[in-house]
Amino acid sequence: MDIAIMSMSLNQGRVQQQASLSVMKMAIGNAEQQGEAVQELISSANVKALQQAAQPHLGGNIDLKL
Repeated sequence: MDIAIMSMSLNQGRVQQQASLSVMKMAIGNAEQQGEAVQELISSANVKALQQAAQPHLGGNIDLKL
């Protein structure tokens, strides 16, 4: 195999690997930001409001007997 062709193919593989790593780092950064946003949303949310949203039919009526 010619040395020039071998060098070009090695460099091309290296560039592809660097591109893949940079895309993966961007995806990880986005996932971390979304995770932090979800944690902030959960910590600031009212638990009763979340329960009411999850089960809206509960607690709407009161049965009284006199």
